[in-house]
Amino acid sequence: MDQTKIWDHFQNNDEIGDAFINALPRYEFLAKQIKSGMTILNIGVGRGGLESILVKKRVVVNCLDPSAETIDRLRKQYDLGVRAQVGFSQSMPFQDGEFDVVIMSEVLEHLTDDVLHSTLGEVRRVLKPGGFFIGTVPANERLMDNQVVCPHCGESFHRWGHAQSFSLSRLREALSSNYFTVQRIETRAFPDWRREGLKNLIKSSFRYVLGRAGAPIASPNIFFKARR
Repeated sequence: MDQTKIWDHFQNNDEIGDAFINALPRYEFLAKQIKSGMTILNIGVGRGGLESILVKKRVVVNCLDPSAETIDRLRKQYDLGVRAQVGFSQSMPFQDGEFDVVIMSEVLEHLTDDVLHSTLGEVRRVLKPGGFFIGTVPANERLMDNQVVCPHCGESFHRWGHAQSFSLSRLREALSSNYFTVQRIETRAFPDWRREGLKNLIKSSFRYVLGRAGAPIASPNIFFKARR
């Protein structure tokens, strides 16, 4: 399945609205892991929500995405120039040891086994010695729950293009076997605490607690932080 068609649709089609609007709390959490002045690479940019936060934080932002239209838009929007590149995670157009931090949030689950292995090797290559690899994946996803069938060609596929499901132990093993030192790995949800009202506060609190416990009802993610 050519996933670039999926992301060209969701990242660049204004008629469907912002499919990444609910990702803002996750982006804000990831941005807290980054210090001003750091040089970072974000792989898989969505609509540029994380880039927007990091640019304001005076981080040196670089990004990589397979969608040429998305990259062209971010280059213009944030004056990124060659720091925004079209490409794929398994073959990055960046120099060895270029970044303090590489971010992949909701990306690894889209990669097949061979591409995942190549990608982790590339992440190590472009990180500075002692640099960090951080990101998120869905926690313990049942891939069949989101399986759909194209009414035109009959092909069965995951509606979001996911090819992997990760547990804490499986993700830890994938990182460790590719020579990363895992410093933090945990399940969590990312509720939107900005919604006003006691009812929304209670809902967000419950989702946060259930997410930490890995309860499926909270749609939990796994957050990871690993050192090169």
